[in-house]
Amino acid sequence: MKLVTTPNIEGKSVKKYYGIVNGEGLIGANVYKDIFSGVRDVVGGRTSTYEKELKKAREIAINSMIEKAEAMGANVILNVRIKYSNLGGTMGNTILVSVNGTAVLY
Repeated sequence: MKLVTTPNIEGKSVKKYYGIVNGEGLIGANVYKDIFSGVRDVVGGRTSTYEKELKKAREIAINSMIEKAEAMGANVILNVRIKYSNLGGTMGNTILVSVNGTAVLY
């Protein structure tokens, strides 16, 4: 599955539009507790443990989106966007990673 952030692929024509596909991944409050519990892996001002958890959540979201597009028959997802949201409130410090794009067949 090819993912692009552009609305088209130059020089190619879309054969079929399937529509919007999306995926989500969550990072729970336990990640924050683990990071700030005294065992910190901070290198050059970056917390690599947190970055790894964000990467996992992003991969889950992207893979979920890809599965939905493949089930439709798509081979490309155009205009891919990634968004990070702190759900806060009753969800604690949960971070939602959401992705979306347009599933198409080239």
